[in-house]
Amino acid sequence: MKRTELEKLKGKKIDAALGQGRIPHRFGQGAAQIVDRREQRKRDQALGLIPFAVKLESALVQEVQSRAQARQMGLSELVGELLRKGLESAAK
Repeated sequence: MKRTELEKLKGKKIDAALGQGRIPHRFGQGAAQIVDRREQRKRDQALGLIPFAVKLESALVQEVQSRAQARQMGLSELVGELLRKGLESAAK
């Protein structure tokens, strides 16, 4: 390999290592308590949660996000609540 290619590989390794690092505690409260993806997946499965990806208009997403912030609840909780209400009203 050429020297430049080796340097590029070193840079990619460094970038990958930085991307996987945890946030130091001094940058946020409880940042040291970050759960890795595998543990989070196990917790979600125990609660019966399933990932559900959808594509929505940006205005609608912003409205849902602002409502979640106003009610001080998670985005997933609010979307679940709104879906339940919508399904109940559609069934009537």
